Amino acid sequence: MIKFILNEHSVSTDVHPGITVLDFIRYHKRLMGTKIGCREGDCGACTVLVGETVNEKLSYHSVTSCLMPLGNAAGKHIVTIEGINAHDLTPVQEAFANEGATQCGFCTPGFIVSLTGYCISEKTPGYHSAIDAMNGNICRCTGYKSIERAAKTITDNLQQRKQPALDYAIAQKIVPAYFRDIPKRLELLGTPINEKNEVARKMGGGTDLYVQQHDRLHHEDLNFLRQDDELNKITRLQDTCYMGAAVTVSQLAESAVFKNAFANWDHYIKLVSSTQIRNMATVAGNFINASPIGDFTILFLALQAQIKLNHAGADRILPLQQLYLGYKKLNKEPEEIITEIIFKLPGRNDLFNFEKVSKRTHLDIASVNSAMHIQMNAGKIVYAALSAGGVGPVPAYLSKSSDFLKDKEASIDTLRALLKMVQSEISPISDARGQADYKRLLLAQLVKAHFITFFPGLPVDKIVALPA
Repeated sequence: MIKFILNEHSVSTDVHPGITVLDFIRYHKRLMGTKIGCREGDCGACTVLVGETVNEKLSYHSVTSCLMPLGNAAGKHIVTIEGINAHDLTPVQEAFANEGATQCGFCTPGFIVSLTGYCISEKTPGYHSAIDAMNGNICRCTGYKSIERAAKTITDNLQQRKQPALDYAIAQKIVPAYFRDIPKRLELLGTPINEKNEVARKMGGGTDLYVQQHDRLHHEDLNFLRQDDELNKITRLQDTCYMGAAVTVSQLAESAVFKNAFANWDHYIKLVSSTQIRNMATVAGNFINASPIGDFTILFLALQAQIKLNHAGADRILPLQQLYLGYKKLNKEPEEIITEIIFKLPGRNDLFNFEKVSKRTHLDIASVNSAMHIQMNAGKIVYAALSAGGVGPVPAYLSKSSDFLKDKEASIDTLRALLKMVQSEISPISDARGQADYKRLLLAQLVKAHFITFFPGLPVDKIVALPA
């Protein structure tokens, strides 16, 4: 039995936990305000809010309900567009109406829900952060300027806030008064019971699986890893980070451990998917998906990450670079699951960079991506790790290129030789993301970008991208 709160009503259901939240709220609860658009998490028309208690504090985040399994709703507060309205238009809805920010109206519920979620978050109010909150919502007919004006109206209002975000939102009728009782009601629901079945399929965020296997997952036995608190922790012990397999990308984005260790962490995060997807997608899921261009797979390969695999109580540690045997072929038993990701955090003398090229700057799959981690001492590179995606059948750790850099000076000659070495280690193919030669050129440019970031004084522009 799955128990949660849907808008202001308590729900107990024995509907299969593999059904999506979108299908449950529309077909089982007849709440039609949440729209069916792409069913791939791209358009945001199906956006809902998910409220949950974390460290004894209630917080809300937006998700695309077309990719969220009902099992992950257990013990949470799910808010649809119907749950935001009491009787009259809310200030967010009024702002959209007054600025002409809706035309056909199909996308409007998703925008309203996303912006309302922003209003009840504790983030410092600001126009740009409000726009970021809607970065997973697409409008096909109105144009975005009117939506941006509506967002500015709302953020100007939020600037006056002098009390906790939720209290202010209730007072301003941004959300109904029943929100005030949700923490106690969630407490009464208790901790969700995640019945562990060794033969059941293990589910993290589901953001990739539900794109590929939507109907099949409605009937499979599933275990929901997001319900396991032990898999949702990020811990630092000295210079080593231990990260649970169910940690989401948004948890990484907000983690002080990562922000302190990586100077450009916020920039890297914005290159990966939308807010709604980041709120669900897990890093371990990115690993297991085994895409040759998985952004976090490439990033963590350059950090020489290890994964802890578990089956029937037995653990084994495997370097991430040894997980991939061939295209979508993994060095693990079907019953084994990742429980932990382990890696050393960059130190003071370390340099790290992640680069990505895609058809769109944001919210797109990479054509080619790359990460590089080096350590310097007395002007020499004493350690290097270079990874690349989109240039072979598996996410690539470029071991020869990494080893080549050891004990080399950071010079144009070193970079020129490195570019030749990199080309010898990759085998891109021509596909929808680009021709093979184009991908070779892209990776060469990304390696140059690493050097530009690390050594801004080097005249990198004098080097041709693809050496003869």
